[in-house]
Amino acid sequence: MKLFLKKYMLFIVAASLALVPMTQVAAKSTTQQTAKQQQAKESKRKKYVVKKSTRKKVSYKKSRKARKAARERRRIALAKQRAIDLGENYDGSMTPDLASNVALVVNQDTGEIKYAKNAYHSASIASITKLMTAMVVLDAQQDMHEFIYISDQDVDQIKGTRSRLPVGSSLTRADMLQLALMSSENRAAYALSTNYPGGRDAFVKAMNAKALSIGLLHTRFSEPTGLMYQNRSTAEDLYMLVAAAYQYPEIRQATTTTEYEIYIDGNERSSLYKNTNKLVREGNMDIGLSKTGFINEAGRCVVMQTVMAGEPMIVVLLDAAGTNKRTGDVNRLRKWFEYKRDHTIIAEVDDEDLSPQLVMSSQMVEEVDAFSSN
Repeated sequence: MKLFLKKYMLFIVAASLALVPMTQVAAKSTTQQTAKQQQAKESKRKKYVVKKSTRKKVSYKKSRKARKAARERRRIALAKQRAIDLGENYDGSMTPDLASNVALVVNQDTGEIKYAKNAYHSASIASITKLMTAMVVLDAQQDMHEFIYISDQDVDQIKGTRSRLPVGSSLTRADMLQLALMSSENRAAYALSTNYPGGRDAFVKAMNAKALSIGLLHTRFSEPTGLMYQNRSTAEDLYMLVAAAYQYPEIRQATTTTEYEIYIDGNERSSLYKNTNKLVREGNMDIGLSKTGFINEAGRCVVMQTVMAGEPMIVVLLDAAGTNKRTGDVNRLRKWFEYKRDHTIIAEVDDEDLSPQLVMSSQMVEEVDAFSSN
């Protein structure tokens, strides 16, 4: 029995020793299999990352091209709209459909009305006001070389507009007038009224008195800049205002200057002011007087003395929806008058007749009749 137990124990030990290498091999095999699985997963992950990165690059390139194409479409659309607003595509063959809600064009020499649209409608006139401001200043015959100062009461408290003329700075009265007319500088206009005999209240009274004296029966001024919407007039009255202002050489010169360089107190560098009327800056039209205006209540406004189709004209345009549309209205009117001039037929007359009559083509007659009926 003891011998049997001894042999059995030896058998168990031998069997155990034989199983150890097999266990190690199995563990090693399992480890290798796990490593291979991890490598496969890592490889798959890297491929996914690469594909995802590639998709991102492709997507970014597509979105960049799409954004570029969208910008180009917007640019083209804006260019087309700008051309329409400026009247670049209008040939003058038909009566112009103006963007301005109020319009009047009158021959300066004869008083003949060439175009009218809501000419008797009362409207806010914005900085067109400054033409009357200039006439009152010049009528007072104050020293134009006297230095006057920008004070706290010259700061805009109505619309909060900005200015390059700081409180405490000084310019000559002539320079203040130049900036008020050419660049529509509000503080300059306020300063001119503040330094008027009797102050601003007396100045505004003088403005309304001047308006009545030149026949502006439907015009009212509340202050000298045009920032208040209560400054109102009609196109008919503004025609007379421009005609009166045209008699002042100082106003003609100031409103048709393209730019003006000036030194302001405390600044070593000069300040360059430009004319607010694009047509004056471009210099392609014969303009003898010009004044623009804008507040929200008035829209874009302009009054001008200019030559169209060889005739001296006074142009009044009020309440356009944009600067380009305001400028475009002037271009459309000019092209229309030039087209009518170029397509007018002179009737055959005897040599003895020294005053031949102008006879319009049937197309022109229809257009004039249509315009007159409007």
